Order: sequence, then C-alpha cells, then structure tokens
Amino acid sequence: MTTDVQLERTFDAAPERIYRAWLEPRLLQRWMAPGEITTTRVEVDEQVGGRYRIWHAQDGADAGGFDCELVELVPNERITWRWGFVGPQRQDGPRFDSQLTVTLRPAADGGTLLTLLHTRLDSLATDLPQVAGNIETGWKSAFDKLAGLSA
Repeated sequence: MTTDVQLERTFDAAPERIYRAWLEPRLLQRWMAPGEITTTRVEVDEQVGGRYRIWHAQDGADAGGFDCELVELVPNERITWRWGFVGPQRQDGPRFDSQLTVTLRPAADGGTLLTLLHTRLDSLATDLPQVAGNIETGWKSAFDKLAGLSA
C-alpha cells in the first residue's frame, strides 16, 4: 500500500504569487494549517539548506507543526522540502521526515496549476496512522485557505 499523496489544484493567481505564498511568513501564517488549526509562528530561511518551520495551535494549545529543510528552490516553478512532522514537544518528541514537492505551471486562464507530491510517509503511517490518513484532507483544507488568499 502506498502512502504517497498527489494533488492538483488550479489557483486564480500567477505562479509568482503562489510561489511567494509558500515562502513568505506573513502569507504562510494565513493559510498553512488545515481546518480549525491555526498557524502561530513561521520561520523561513529562503535558501537551499535553509530551515522552514511552522508552529500550530488548536483550541489554544500547542499542536506541533512542521520542522523542515528547503532542498530545492526553482523560482516560480518548484519547491522541494525535507518535510518533518513534529508534535508539541518539537525537539524532544518524535519527528517524522518525508519529502514534499510543489510544482507550479501557468494555467491557460492566467492562473496556476499546482501539483503537490508528498512522499516518504511510511514511518508516519506506521507510527501515527491517524495523522498519515489525514494528510490528503489536510492539504485540501489548507489549499482552500490558499485559494481565498490568492483570489
């Protein structure tokens, strides 16, 4: 059974704008969380090898987030991360590494076709199947927020 997640979605904004939405902390804070989870803090060191960290909260309590490394940056076209899922303990708790690649292509109507490929999720699926089982739903929910931001 594969645990990879692949999604495509068209956004009503140019690739440059969607690319920036993945890298600018003030924009990430507005959309990089599924459902009722909120993003409370964002750190982005925008360079290959740079840190990319997201803190989440739910119902006022720390809910963990992501501790990642930027692996590839192709302006307005592609970003690849070593994507780390972390719980509220961040450094002291378990961390589940995966790979996330976002590819952007101009859409015929002037928007952007975004393709997301999230792979290497096996250890997360083994240890936290409820979290792994919600990755696709979580990305779709976050994309709804991104669509509202980019419109």
